[in-house]
Formats: sequence, C-alpha cells, structure tokens
Amino acid sequence: MRLIIKSGGAGAIEDWRRHFRALAPELEVVGWHEPHDPAGIDYALVWEPEPGALARFPNLKLIISAGAGVDHILADPRRPRHVPIARMVTDRTRTEMAEYVLMAALMLTRDMKRAIDAQARRHWETVDTMRVAADVRVGVMGLGHLGAACAQLLARVGFPVHGWSRGASRLPGMQSYAGPQGLDAFLARTDLLVCLLPATEATRGILGASVFDRLPRGAMLVNAGRGSHLVPQDLLRALDSGRLSQAVLDVFEPEPLPPDSPLWSHPGVIVTPHCAAIPDRRERARHTAWLIAAQARGEPLPNVYDPARGY
Repeated sequence: MRLIIKSGGAGAIEDWRRHFRALAPELEVVGWHEPHDPAGIDYALVWEPEPGALARFPNLKLIISAGAGVDHILADPRRPRHVPIARMVTDRTRTEMAEYVLMAALMLTRDMKRAIDAQARRHWETVDTMRVAADVRVGVMGLGHLGAACAQLLARVGFPVHGWSRGASRLPGMQSYAGPQGLDAFLARTDLLVCLLPATEATRGILGASVFDRLPRGAMLVNAGRGSHLVPQDLLRALDSGRLSQAVLDVFEPEPLPPDSPLWSHPGVIVTPHCAAIPDRRERARHTAWLIAAQARGEPLPNVYDPARGY
C-alpha cells in the first residue's frame, strides 16, 4: 500500500516516514514531489493540494485531510468525487480545541487584553470588579465533535453553556437550539459566542451584523471555526459601537492575516495564528494509519465529508 503525503513541505517527509515505520510499517510513504507512479498511489494525506493534483491518482481509495477542515480539498473542482474525504479529528484535536476555547473564554471573562495592553504601556491599572465563569453565558455554534468537546469543558469549569446547530443535536446537561427558528433565542442568552461551525455556503458570513445585533450589548466572540464565517467589517463596527466588547480570532480569510488588516491593532481583538488545534505529526500519522486500516476492514469511517450536508 502506498500513501502520498503533502503536508509540512519536502523537509517533513522523513519525519512522516519515521512515524509511519513505527505505526504502520506496511505503508510505503511517498513525498508529494518525489518520483512515483500515480497508478500505484492508494491513499493521500494532504493539505492544500494543487487543483487537479488528486485527479492524477486513478486508484485512490481515500483522501485524508491533514487538518480538521476539508475546504482546501473541496476548492479543487477536479478532485475525484467518488473518493471519500476524511477529516483529521483526533482525540488530541478535541483536547487542543477545547483547551484553546477555554483559554480564550477565561481571557475574555477576566479582560486580559486590557492588562496586556497596559503592560505594553508600563501602566498600572487596577480593576474594581472581576467576572467569574458563572457570570458569563456561553453559546457554542456548532455541536460536532469539536464543539461538543468545547461545550463540555466550559461547563465543567463553571460557565453556563448552551448550544446551537443547523440540525437537532443534544448534549447532556445543557440546552440546545437548532435551525433558523432557534437562533434568536440562542443569541439572546449568549454573553460569549463561540463559533465552531463547519465551512459551508450556508455558514459563510454568519458572523456578521445580523448575528451581532441579536446578541446582548457588550457580548464577546471567539471564532475558531473558519475565516469564512466572519465578516471583518461588521465585527469592527460592532466593536467600535459597543455592540460587542471583545473578540478572540484564530482563523481568517485570507491566511496569513495581511499585515495591513485593522484586526491586528484593534484594542478589542486578540489575534492568534490558526493555532487552536494542531495535532503533532505522530498523532496525525497514528490517526491516518487507523483510518486506512479501518477502511481496509470495511468499517465505517468517522468524520467523512458528506456532500449532502456540505461538511
């Protein structure tokens, strides 16, 4: 069996080989730009493959995204549509994402951006009152594997948590809303909005004025889903008007975030460089080997792209 890899550049291929030798020695690992017979490639582990590249492999059985998203693969109009696409959602991914969202929620709750900015000015600024987790109602948009993990960790720490998804989804111990008919009620009781929705045409631009205007005044935002969810101009207007008070953003469109973007310097925004959940190569190799073995056994695979749902 041959696995071709495009992730981390040419310099990473020996590291990939080392992990796969330990985890799945039966797999022959081929670098994306190394000489190979396209007909001999069975599996592809990729990040941002060039348009048309995946169509070169006539015997491809499975495409595995090197990250949790698959939009970088779907952007290729010539991709082999009969080949399933698996997302890289591992136990480590869930842990990293949940911890990132918890960190962001606590930073916003305790207004750490103000302290960081004061430090940069060498200004000692005391705070009269401080919120705790129980004071901040968190609404999680997107209750898939990552959203559910985030909601559960936030609730364990003491945040009142509720969720919203396009279709019905339930999490033990917390209220869930679904569809357009449930969005108003969901937003009305959300002091901190966490977006972990998939990237689809239906979710493009969902973090815009229409949603911000339905949140309680002074609400906060964490976007760790996709850059396509956010309308930056609407966010900046909402922050400047006081409609929103703060935001932590990990994903952008485009990436890297251009140096002239006003998001870098806005006093209400914390920018992180798409680092919320990045499993190391060993973990991704382990998950890839497991996916390949499960498919060979004829078992259903988790987190496979569903064209009907768009994610």
